[in-house]
Amino acid sequence: MVTSMTGYGREEAENEQVRVFAEIKTVNHRFCEYTIRMPRQLLVLEEKVKKKANQYIRRGRVEIFITVEGESLVSKKVKIDWDLADQYVGLMDEVKGKYNLESSITLQDMLQLDSIFVTEEVPAVPADLESLLMKAVTGALENLKKMRDLEGQELASDMKRQLEKFGEIVAGVKMHAPSVVEKYKARLEIKLAELTDRLIEDSRIVTEAAIFADKCDINEELTRLDSHVQQFSRTLTLSEPIGRKLDFLVQEMNREVNTIGSKANDSAITKEVVEMKSLLEKLKEQVQNIE
Repeated sequence: MVTSMTGYGREEAENEQVRVFAEIKTVNHRFCEYTIRMPRQLLVLEEKVKKKANQYIRRGRVEIFITVEGESLVSKKVKIDWDLADQYVGLMDEVKGKYNLESSITLQDMLQLDSIFVTEEVPAVPADLESLLMKAVTGALENLKKMRDLEGQELASDMKRQLEKFGEIVAGVKMHAPSVVEKYKARLEIKLAELTDRLIEDSRIVTEAAIFADKCDINEELTRLDSHVQQFSRTLTLSEPIGRKLDFLVQEMNREVNTIGSKANDSAITKEVVEMKSLLEKLKEQVQNIE
Protein backbone atom coordinates (compact mmCIF):
# COMPACT_ATOMS: atom_id res chain seq x y z
CA MET A 1 0.00 0.00 0.00
CA VAL A 2 1.24 3.48 -0.88
CA THR A 3 1.62 5.65 2.22
CA SER A 4 1.92 9.41 2.25
CA MET A 5 4.51 11.09 4.46
CA THR A 6 2.03 13.86 5.33
CA GLY A 7 -0.48 13.34 8.09
CA TYR A 8 -1.88 14.33 11.48
CA GLY A 9 -3.17 12.30 14.42
CA ARG A 10 -4.51 13.24 17.85
CA GLU A 11 -5.72 11.24 20.84
CA GLU A 12 -6.23 11.63 24.58
CA ALA A 13 -6.37 9.32 27.59
CA GLU A 14 -7.44 10.11 31.14
CA ASN A 15 -8.13 8.83 34.62
CA GLU A 16 -9.55 10.53 37.70
CA GLN A 17 -6.40 12.58 38.28
CA VAL A 18 -4.91 13.52 34.90
CA ARG A 19 -5.63 13.77 31.19
CA VAL A 20 -2.90 13.16 28.61
CA PHE A 21 -3.05 14.64 25.09
CA ALA A 22 -0.89 13.35 22.22
CA GLU A 23 -0.62 15.16 18.87
CA ILE A 24 1.54 13.87 16.00
CA LYS A 25 2.27 15.67 12.74
CA THR A 26 4.38 14.35 9.87
CA VAL A 27 5.67 16.04 6.72
CA ASN A 28 8.04 15.16 3.89
CA HIS A 29 11.66 14.43 4.68
CA ARG A 30 14.42 12.43 3.07
CA PHE A 31 15.02 10.44 6.27
CA CYS A 32 13.13 9.80 9.52
CA GLU A 33 13.63 12.71 11.91
CA TYR A 34 11.90 13.24 15.27
CA THR A 35 11.05 16.28 17.36
CA ILE A 36 9.37 15.36 20.66
CA ARG A 37 8.03 17.91 23.12
CA MET A 38 6.68 16.81 26.51
CA PRO A 39 6.89 17.86 30.18
CA ARG A 40 10.46 17.46 31.36
CA GLN A 41 9.30 15.09 34.11
CA LEU A 42 8.28 12.66 31.33
CA LEU A 43 11.43 12.92 29.22
CA VAL A 44 12.49 9.52 30.57
CA LEU A 45 9.72 8.09 28.37
CA GLU A 46 10.93 9.76 25.17
CA GLU A 47 12.68 6.66 23.81
CA LYS A 48 9.58 4.54 24.43
CA VAL A 49 7.48 7.05 22.52
CA LYS A 50 9.96 7.06 19.62
CA LYS A 51 10.13 3.25 19.58
CA LYS A 52 6.34 3.05 19.37
CA ALA A 53 6.28 5.67 16.58
CA ASN A 54 8.85 3.66 14.60
CA GLN A 55 6.28 0.86 14.34
CA TYR A 56 4.09 3.19 12.27
CA ILE A 57 6.49 5.63 10.60
CA ARG A 58 9.50 4.77 8.42
CA ARG A 59 10.27 8.11 6.76
CA GLY A 60 9.38 11.78 7.21
CA ARG A 61 9.84 14.64 9.68
CA VAL A 62 7.83 13.75 12.78
CA GLU A 63 6.66 16.20 15.44
CA ILE A 64 5.16 14.74 18.63
CA PHE A 65 3.55 16.93 21.28
CA ILE A 66 2.59 15.55 24.71
CA THR A 67 0.66 17.67 27.21
CA VAL A 68 -0.75 16.75 30.62
CA GLU A 69 -3.67 18.36 32.45
CA GLY A 70 -4.75 17.72 36.04
CA GLU A 71 -2.61 17.06 39.07
CA SER A 72 0.78 18.71 39.08
CA LEU A 73 3.71 16.55 38.06
CA VAL A 74 5.82 18.04 40.84
CA SER A 75 5.45 18.52 44.61
CA LYS A 76 7.28 21.16 46.62
CA LYS A 77 9.22 20.65 49.83
CA VAL A 78 10.76 23.27 52.08
CA LYS A 79 14.16 22.63 53.63
CA ILE A 80 16.34 24.70 55.93
CA ASP A 81 19.90 25.54 55.05
CA TRP A 82 21.28 24.69 58.49
CA ASP A 83 24.81 25.82 57.69
CA LEU A 84 23.53 29.26 56.74
CA ALA A 85 21.24 29.35 59.80
CA ASP A 86 24.22 28.50 62.05
CA GLN A 87 26.16 31.40 60.57
CA TYR A 88 23.27 33.80 61.21
CA VAL A 89 22.93 32.66 64.83
CA GLY A 90 26.68 32.86 65.37
CA LEU A 91 26.84 36.39 64.02
CA MET A 92 23.89 37.44 66.18
CA ASP A 93 25.65 36.04 69.28
CA GLU A 94 28.77 38.01 68.35
CA VAL A 95 26.75 41.20 68.00
CA LYS A 96 25.12 40.58 71.42
CA GLY A 97 28.48 40.00 73.07
CA LYS A 98 30.16 42.98 71.49
CA TYR A 99 27.44 45.41 72.44
CA ASN A 100 26.28 43.71 75.69
CA LEU A 101 22.75 43.16 74.37
CA GLU A 102 20.33 41.17 76.53
CA SER A 103 17.61 40.14 74.06
CA SER A 104 17.62 36.51 72.92
CA ILE A 105 17.07 35.15 69.42
CA THR A 106 13.45 34.07 68.88
CA LEU A 107 11.70 31.85 66.32
CA GLN A 108 10.14 34.98 64.85
CA ASP A 109 13.64 36.35 64.23
CA MET A 110 14.61 33.19 62.36
CA LEU A 111 11.46 33.22 60.23
CA GLN A 112 12.43 36.65 58.95
CA LEU A 113 15.53 35.14 57.35
CA ASP A 114 14.06 34.01 54.00
CA SER A 115 17.44 32.94 52.65
CA ILE A 116 17.75 30.00 55.04
CA PHE A 117 14.57 28.38 53.68
CA VAL A 118 15.07 26.42 50.44
CA THR A 119 12.13 25.26 48.28
CA GLU A 120 12.73 22.09 46.24
CA GLU A 121 10.59 20.59 43.50
CA VAL A 122 10.24 16.81 43.64
CA PRO A 123 8.77 14.83 40.71
CA ALA A 124 5.33 13.49 41.54
CA VAL A 125 4.43 11.42 38.49
CA PRO A 126 1.28 9.29 39.02
CA ALA A 127 2.01 5.57 38.86
CA ASP A 128 -0.25 4.92 35.85
CA LEU A 129 0.76 8.02 33.88
CA GLU A 130 3.10 6.03 31.64
CA SER A 131 0.32 3.70 30.52
CA LEU A 132 -1.98 6.68 29.89
CA LEU A 133 0.71 8.42 27.86
CA MET A 134 1.42 5.35 25.71
CA LYS A 135 -2.31 4.80 25.20
CA ALA A 136 -2.70 8.37 23.92
CA VAL A 137 0.40 8.08 21.71
CA THR A 138 -0.77 4.77 20.22
CA GLY A 139 -4.20 6.22 19.46
CA ALA A 140 -2.66 9.29 17.82
CA LEU A 141 -0.40 7.04 15.70
CA GLU A 142 -3.38 4.95 14.59
CA ASN A 143 -5.24 8.10 13.52
CA LEU A 144 -2.11 9.37 11.78
CA LYS A 145 -1.76 6.08 9.91
CA LYS A 146 -5.35 6.24 8.68
CA MET A 147 -4.79 9.72 7.28
CA ARG A 148 -1.44 8.83 5.68
CA ASP A 149 -2.88 5.65 4.12
CA LEU A 150 -5.91 7.50 2.74
CA GLU A 151 -3.77 10.20 1.16
CA GLY A 152 -1.42 7.49 -0.11
CA GLN A 153 -4.29 5.81 -1.96
CA GLU A 154 -5.15 9.09 -3.64
CA LEU A 155 -1.51 9.61 -4.62
CA ALA A 156 -1.32 6.08 -6.02
CA SER A 157 -4.46 6.59 -8.12
CA ASP A 158 -3.12 9.82 -9.55
CA MET A 159 0.30 8.30 -10.32
CA LYS A 160 -1.31 5.32 -12.06
CA ARG A 161 -3.18 7.74 -14.34
CA GLN A 162 0.00 9.67 -15.12
CA LEU A 163 1.92 6.44 -15.68
CA GLU A 164 -0.74 5.11 -18.05
CA LYS A 165 -0.55 8.28 -20.15
CA PHE A 166 3.23 8.05 -20.15
CA GLY A 167 3.11 4.42 -21.31
CA GLU A 168 0.72 5.30 -24.14
CA ILE A 169 3.10 8.00 -25.37
CA VAL A 170 6.06 5.60 -25.25
CA ALA A 171 4.08 3.09 -27.30
CA GLY A 172 3.20 5.80 -29.82
CA VAL A 173 6.82 6.91 -30.16
CA LYS A 174 7.89 3.29 -30.63
CA MET A 175 5.46 2.93 -33.55
CA HIS A 176 6.50 6.24 -35.08
CA ALA A 177 10.27 5.82 -34.73
CA PRO A 178 10.86 3.57 -37.81
CA SER A 179 9.26 6.13 -40.11
CA VAL A 180 11.82 8.76 -39.08
CA VAL A 181 14.58 7.05 -41.07
CA GLU A 182 12.33 6.56 -44.09
CA LYS A 183 11.35 10.21 -44.08
CA TYR A 184 15.00 11.21 -43.80
CA LYS A 185 15.91 8.93 -46.70
CA ALA A 186 13.18 10.47 -48.87
CA ARG A 187 14.30 14.02 -48.02
CA LEU A 188 17.91 13.04 -48.68
CA GLU A 189 17.06 11.67 -52.14
CA ILE A 190 15.24 14.87 -53.09
CA LYS A 191 18.00 17.11 -51.77
CA LEU A 192 20.84 15.19 -53.42
CA ALA A 193 18.92 14.99 -56.68
CA GLU A 194 18.58 18.76 -56.70
CA LEU A 195 22.29 19.24 -56.00
CA THR A 196 23.71 16.60 -58.32
CA ASP A 197 21.15 16.59 -61.12
CA ARG A 198 20.20 13.00 -60.16
CA LEU A 199 23.73 11.64 -60.69
CA ILE A 200 24.06 10.36 -57.10
CA GLU A 201 24.21 6.59 -56.66
CA ASP A 202 21.55 4.78 -54.65
CA SER A 203 24.25 3.14 -52.55
CA ARG A 204 25.34 6.56 -51.32
CA ILE A 205 21.81 7.34 -50.22
CA VAL A 206 21.52 3.99 -48.46
CA THR A 207 24.83 4.59 -46.67
CA GLU A 208 23.82 8.07 -45.51
CA ALA A 209 20.44 6.79 -44.35
CA ALA A 210 22.14 4.00 -42.40
CA ILE A 211 24.44 6.48 -40.67
CA PHE A 212 21.45 8.64 -39.78
CA ALA A 213 19.50 5.61 -38.53
CA ASP A 214 22.37 4.66 -36.24
CA LYS A 215 22.62 8.17 -34.81
CA CYS A 216 18.90 8.55 -34.14
CA ASP A 217 18.19 4.98 -33.03
CA ILE A 218 16.10 5.22 -29.83
CA ASN A 219 15.00 1.58 -29.55
CA GLU A 220 17.28 0.95 -26.58
CA GLU A 221 15.93 3.97 -24.68
CA LEU A 222 12.33 3.02 -25.48
CA THR A 223 12.93 -0.54 -24.26
CA ARG A 224 14.34 0.74 -20.97
CA LEU A 225 11.41 3.12 -20.59
CA ASP A 226 9.01 0.18 -21.00
CA SER A 227 10.93 -1.67 -18.28
CA HIS A 228 10.89 1.35 -15.94
CA VAL A 229 7.14 1.82 -16.43
CA GLN A 230 6.53 -1.83 -15.51
CA GLN A 231 8.81 -1.58 -12.46
CA PHE A 232 7.07 1.60 -11.34
CA SER A 233 3.67 -0.07 -11.63
CA ARG A 234 4.83 -3.16 -9.69
CA THR A 235 6.45 -1.05 -6.99
CA LEU A 236 3.13 0.69 -6.28
CA THR A 237 1.75 -2.67 -5.10
CA LEU A 238 4.49 -3.35 -2.53
CA SER A 239 3.70 -3.20 1.20
CA GLU A 240 7.09 -1.72 2.14
CA PRO A 241 8.28 1.92 1.97
CA ILE A 242 8.67 2.67 -1.76
CA GLY A 243 9.32 6.42 -1.99
CA ARG A 244 13.07 6.24 -2.60
CA LYS A 245 12.72 3.47 -5.19
CA LEU A 246 10.08 5.43 -7.09
CA ASP A 247 12.24 8.54 -6.95
CA PHE A 248 15.13 6.59 -8.50
CA LEU A 249 12.87 5.23 -11.26
CA VAL A 250 11.59 8.70 -12.13
CA GLN A 251 15.18 9.94 -12.42
CA GLU A 252 16.06 7.05 -14.74
CA MET A 253 12.97 7.62 -16.85
CA ASN A 254 13.80 11.29 -17.15
CA ARG A 255 17.33 10.42 -18.27
CA GLU A 256 16.04 8.14 -21.02
CA VAL A 257 13.53 10.76 -22.21
CA ASN A 258 16.29 13.38 -22.41
CA THR A 259 18.38 10.99 -24.51
CA ILE A 260 15.44 10.36 -26.85
CA GLY A 261 14.94 14.09 -27.23
CA SER A 262 18.58 14.63 -28.19
CA LYS A 263 18.71 11.67 -30.65
CA ALA A 264 15.29 11.57 -32.30
CA ASN A 265 15.74 14.46 -34.79
CA ASP A 266 12.01 14.46 -35.47
CA SER A 267 9.47 17.17 -34.66
CA ALA A 268 6.68 14.71 -33.79
CA ILE A 269 8.90 12.82 -31.34
CA THR A 270 10.20 16.10 -29.90
CA LYS A 271 6.60 17.09 -29.17
CA GLU A 272 6.01 13.78 -27.38
CA VAL A 273 9.24 14.23 -25.42
CA VAL A 274 7.90 17.51 -24.06
CA GLU A 275 4.70 15.76 -22.98
CA MET A 276 6.63 12.90 -21.36
CA LYS A 277 8.79 15.34 -19.40
CA SER A 278 5.66 17.12 -18.20
CA LEU A 279 4.18 13.83 -16.96
CA LEU A 280 7.46 12.89 -15.26
CA GLU A 281 7.51 16.23 -13.46
CA LYS A 282 4.03 15.50 -12.09
CA LEU A 283 5.13 12.02 -11.04
CA LYS A 284 8.19 13.45 -9.34
CA GLU A 285 6.06 15.87 -7.31
CA GLN A 286 3.83 13.03 -6.14
CA VAL A 287 6.75 10.71 -5.36
CA GLN A 288 8.19 13.35 -3.02
CA ASN A 289 5.16 12.78 -0.78
CA ILE A 290 5.48 9.00 -0.54
CA GLU A 291 7.06 7.19 2.41
